[in-house]
Amino acid sequence: MNSSAPTSDQLAHIDDEELVRLAVSWRAQASRGDREAFGVAHALEVECRRRLRTSQLQQLPIEAPPPARPWWKFWGTKGEPLSAR
Repeated sequence: MNSSAPTSDQLAHIDDEELVRLAVSWRAQASRGDREAFGVAHALEVECRRRLRTSQLQQLPIEAPPPARPWWKFWGTKGEPLSAR
């Protein structure tokens, strides 16, 4: 990989483990003062976060939203009838 920041299209063919390895490697170079490595490390880390976020969203169960309560019952606790107070 050259020192210009890669695009997401260029990173699409890299598997997740390799992407993390490259991100760590480029971040280490950047921390040693290599200014060109900052952009590459950032692009790799952004792609890692994007993939992680996508995979976590796919794991979330689909659930129905809670039933809406009338606006005047905002002070009540859920499931408690007003006559019980």
